[in-house]
Amino acid sequence: MELKKDINAVSIDMLLIVHSEKRRAAQGTHSDLQADPGALLQRCGGFQGVGNGVRRWQKLEGNNLHGTQLTVEVHPRDAMPQLLKKFSLAKRLQGDKNGNTRPRQPEGKDAHAYPWDRSSLKSMPLDLRQFEKLDTYASQVTAKSGLDELVNDLLQEAHSDLERVRAIWIWICHHIEYDMAAAQEKDHQAFKPTDILRTQKTNCDGYAGLFERMCRIAGVQCMTVPGYSKGFGYQTGQSFSGEFDHAWNAVYLEGRWHLVDSTWGSGLVDTTTSKFTFLYNEFYFLTHPALFIEDHFPDNKNWQLLKPPQSLRQFENNMYHKSEFYNKGMLSAHPETSVIRTVNGKATVTIESCAPTLFMFMLNGKQEHGLLSLRKNGMKLEVYPPTMGTHKLQIFAKGNSDIYSSVLEYTLKCNYVDMGVQLPAELHQPVGPSWFSEQMGITKPSHPDPLIHTSDGRCSISFGVEEGISVLASLHGDDGPITEETQRRYIFQLHREKRIELKVQLPHAGKFALKIFVKKRQEPGNYIFVFNYLLCCANTKVNWPVFPESFGNWGQDNELLEPLSGVLPANRNVPFKLKLHGIAKVLVKGQDTWPLTLNHEGYWEGSCSTAGCQEVYVMVLENANHNFYSYILKYKVNAQ
Repeated sequence: MELKKDINAVSIDMLLIVHSEKRRAAQGTHSDLQADPGALLQRCGGFQGVGNGVRRWQKLEGNNLHGTQLTVEVHPRDAMPQLLKKFSLAKRLQGDKNGNTRPRQPEGKDAHAYPWDRSSLKSMPLDLRQFEKLDTYASQVTAKSGLDELVNDLLQEAHSDLERVRAIWIWICHHIEYDMAAAQEKDHQAFKPTDILRTQKTNCDGYAGLFERMCRIAGVQCMTVPGYSKGFGYQTGQSFSGEFDHAWNAVYLEGRWHLVDSTWGSGLVDTTTSKFTFLYNEFYFLTHPALFIEDHFPDNKNWQLLKPPQSLRQFENNMYHKSEFYNKGMLSAHPETSVIRTVNGKATVTIESCAPTLFMFMLNGKQEHGLLSLRKNGMKLEVYPPTMGTHKLQIFAKGNSDIYSSVLEYTLKCNYVDMGVQLPAELHQPVGPSWFSEQMGITKPSHPDPLIHTSDGRCSISFGVEEGISVLASLHGDDGPITEETQRRYIFQLHREKRIELKVQLPHAGKFALKIFVKKRQEPGNYIFVFNYLLCCANTKVNWPVFPESFGNWGQDNELLEPLSGVLPANRNVPFKLKLHGIAKVLVKGQDTWPLTLNHEGYWEGSCSTAGCQEVYVMVLENANHNFYSYILKYKVNAQ
């Protein structure tokens, strides 16, 4: 039975229908759920979901009903009803066997200030450590055939209303899974508490109804709140109308109403397999109302518990921060609108966080076309969409876990593309040194900014390196070097005391990603990517050759002054000058062999003829008593 909004539609026929139906409870389904990101970034998840949602009818089973009270609000056409088809049982008006009276409606003292004051994620002061013993106990209580017995067992370790509510919340979140089949088939039986206990499955209606029933048995006032949600299937900026798609709870603790959502607290549904996975989410227990309103809009504005309350239009337009945004310590993001229009082909996003955090982004599903730099408390992202039109921007944060979770989504509107800004596809995130590179052993960089311009195609970058850290660098351009060996040959690494210098020569004009990797020398495994610089050169005359190839015996503290080019001219006498430590003799070998001599400044000097040879090697003898020389450098000779 649908209640129309137009005042002219109310008729005697309708009232007769209501009277004839007063002993029956019609039920729809709410299937607001959380969805697993599936293949995206190997569970980079935290995506909330909502399935087929229809109106909510509250029904208690196992009691003799004395009639049903129907509250009908009449509104002008196109107005948003504050209460939509909400039924309350006469049983609740009279109180139950535990002496519970009908819960009071929210008042001014229940309201929290909007916007969020950053004081807490919770609506009341909580130390979650105080729940550790209770949480462990409640999560291990086995299901019973009846609610009274189950609640009685749960309350054995609960000594306050707060602990009673906590025990019920933990049990539901760890034992009741989301039933996709029941939600999609609108299986009304899934809402009944006894069936939920038997199958340990339900949808959001069942979660909310079960939570309310168990709280009332425990002697705690609780209400089920229907409304709209920004869950699975939600599109940025979409509007809401018609039937509500979700249900959650308000619980009365310490003289004030608080909000919980056990559906979203319990886990995720993988949208590709429609399978539920338990994944506890603390965020939705006693959530601060100024945060809860981001993805929950109740049928009655009073249940927002906000001052001032938000309109449906504000709910639709406000930025949606996913629960992981706050779980991972984010405080704010700018811009605060979900749709960003680029300016001169660029969109900028900044995030403020409580502590240093790792971020990454995806534009249209790819980690390209952006510069993400880490800050001590947040990050800055500049995005350059490659085409005009609408683009999807996703931002992920790592936090204390090993998994990146989706925390924000924006829609970018681009009406101009700056063709001069084409970033290398291999430019990974983050760009520029930061707290993270310092944490990985790289300190005091000569270039703190991620962007380096060079007019002649050459640059020198240096930074401190902690003891025991090895550094590896490679150069990447879209139409530049392609082999791993060549990527490194445009970089020559020099060690001076506790600093490393990277001499870079670009093969041509353009933009290049200079990637920096580190590894602890004593530990097995691969080098770890830390950050990259963006090198830019507009000089079309640039055409630098590679550096000489170095071998394993090239010591960390060695220094090459000349020749720096890895390609030598033919038929020339080429001067050599380099500093080597702990070496007895140095030879340069072409068609013939030329020794280098050690000068008073500690440099080995000399020259070599390139006539009649295609390659030139630098060889060293480490022990004067031995006659075995090791190759340390290799040069190519230009064809004649």
